[in-house]
Amino acid sequence: MTAGSSPSYGLSPKKRPGAISYSSSGIYGTLHVAMAMFGDAAGVSLHHVPYTGAGPAITALLGGHVDALATGPGTVIQHIKAGKLRALASWGDKRLDALPDLPTFKELGYNAEFMIWAGLFAPAGTPEPVLAALRKAAKDAVADPQFKTAMAAIETPIYYLDAPEFQKFWDNDAKRLTKVVQKIGRVEEKP
Repeated sequence: MTAGSSPSYGLSPKKRPGAISYSSSGIYGTLHVAMAMFGDAAGVSLHHVPYTGAGPAITALLGGHVDALATGPGTVIQHIKAGKLRALASWGDKRLDALPDLPTFKELGYNAEFMIWAGLFAPAGTPEPVLAALRKAAKDAVADPQFKTAMAAIETPIYYLDAPEFQKFWDNDAKRLTKVVQKIGRVEEKP
């Protein structure tokens, strides 16, 4: 989570529910779900301000229109390094290489873990030799030094999970996210 310098920062969210606002890339988007997860773990009610994408959500934080934002490091690291934003905690299960002094939410005592991830999928019934070739190609691509350099340049950590481990991750993540989305409930967009 990253914070700006809006005047409401420092207000007690437990004493004044909704006093702290956060921007997101849109309703039920990754930035919305992550912050809802944190609010639930912290036992606080935060005010969600949806935008039409991550760029406008970050601009809102930089402009002081909201107090916080959840996003991947690659989208805000330059603002953190320039002193325009302050990183409060990271969402992963371990600290980020790009910000080694930044604690995770779990280290701070909050059961909030969120990852924006990508996976490789194939249609059901794909022959095993084809699946094996796809898995090998993906593993080789992730291990490629040029790919690692490109990901490091945009401050994006890499975690490779092969089929059995990825399935376990998928199942656990789906359960966790389903609970958060159900807790958010139906959100009516305002005209």
